[in-house]
Amino acid sequence: MKKILSAIVCITAILALQAQQTAELEELVNRTRREANMQHSVLAVTVYNATTGKVLYSQNGDISVTPASVAKLFTTGVGFARLGRDFRFTTKITVRGDIDREGVLHGNIYLIGGGDPLLGSYRYRQTTPDSIFAAWTRALRMKGIRRVDGRVCYNTTIFDDQPLHDSWQWGDIGNYYSAGVSGLNFHENMFFVYFNAGKSLGFPATAVRTVPKNIDIHSTCEVTTAAENSGDRVTIYGTPTSNERLYRGTVPLGKNDFPVRGALPNPARTCADLFASYLRTRGISVSLGAREISAMPDSLHAIMDYHSAPYSTIAQYTNRTSNNIYAESIFKYLGYKQYRQGTFDNGAKALMDYLADKGLPTDGIRIVDGSGLSRLNRLTTDFLCRYLTAISKEPFFDTFRSTLGKAGESGTARNILPSLPDGTDVYLKTGTMDGVKAYAGYIVTASETLTFAIVSNSYDCSNHEAGERLTRILQAIVSNY
Repeated sequence: MKKILSAIVCITAILALQAQQTAELEELVNRTRREANMQHSVLAVTVYNATTGKVLYSQNGDISVTPASVAKLFTTGVGFARLGRDFRFTTKITVRGDIDREGVLHGNIYLIGGGDPLLGSYRYRQTTPDSIFAAWTRALRMKGIRRVDGRVCYNTTIFDDQPLHDSWQWGDIGNYYSAGVSGLNFHENMFFVYFNAGKSLGFPATAVRTVPKNIDIHSTCEVTTAAENSGDRVTIYGTPTSNERLYRGTVPLGKNDFPVRGALPNPARTCADLFASYLRTRGISVSLGAREISAMPDSLHAIMDYHSAPYSTIAQYTNRTSNNIYAESIFKYLGYKQYRQGTFDNGAKALMDYLADKGLPTDGIRIVDGSGLSRLNRLTTDFLCRYLTAISKEPFFDTFRSTLGKAGESGTARNILPSLPDGTDVYLKTGTMDGVKAYAGYIVTASETLTFAIVSNSYDCSNHEAGERLTRILQAIVSNY
């Protein structure tokens, strides 16, 4: 009897503590909603115990909200499930035509895109344009090709011809983070333009060069000079198929060769053009200009299959740096794998199919792109926690979790919660747009794993202030649970 009474007392104490913790979190969330410039916003907070599947806390958990880049959690998680951690995107280099005894290819080279988002990326030595072009050139030489009496052709049909979602904002289009994807991506579908500031405040700045070199861009520069240390305030306007670019905004006083990133026009054509130029500088002449082909000819001969880094590496970069081009490439490839064409609609269906397979109700959920750039994306924090809980049961969970930023250490989470209790780690994805701030991820201790989602929409304060308020709520969750 004493043991039973002791157990009852213990359980009662635990329940009382849990009630107190919930009440404290509830008070903080309510107080946050009453703070200046938050009174008219939506604030949704949900916490699950992933170990038991129990809801620990939820306020507005059933309200649909815009997630911004937290949507990448769906894209990358389903990518692990459907593609696998060791999957690699493949770009095929092929030729068609006869090679005579003098090494002349009487025909064309064909670059067949596989959706690789790292192809020609400047971030890694082995993926730079010079590195991949050198590898392709060696493969051609090994086949005895010394001259091309033809052209470099390229095919992008693994994905459709709509690199941008209809709902993306015009102010984003033309900037590097909204470049969209192609079946043959190149240099992350972006370019660098370097500016020299004017000699005084308000004076015109000058666009002095672009990288990659020799890209076909016709620009109009309306950039002026702002105060020292004012940062990059340049907006670039232009569509994916046009070589016209308009630069507006400001660069800091005193800066020369100041880099700004923009969306690269027609990345597939740029890849083919620059590869042909590279061949010519290496002694392999190409007689004709590049050309896009929509249908593959017969009798192609394989030269090389160029493989990307493994999916786990791409997913990590996608989540930790919130890279939209990587996310959309994964998203459309999932659509291609399941429905034989990479489109936004097919990518969305592939994600929804996974959610259905896991028995996750999707009321109030809408997924239209893979990166979270669209404001048409909708989810609830309750659903997000249930999704993250389902992922925690998957065999790839440890790898997926490692792709997220670690609070206080890495990725977009490196400045969040720099001090945590011993034995506690927080892994999260952040999301930010004008009027949108979101955190979601895992709190891991020695005994259990929690999932959390905190999303605020339509606030009137700055994104920085909204982030500070969400961080306070996350700190309270870590401390109380």
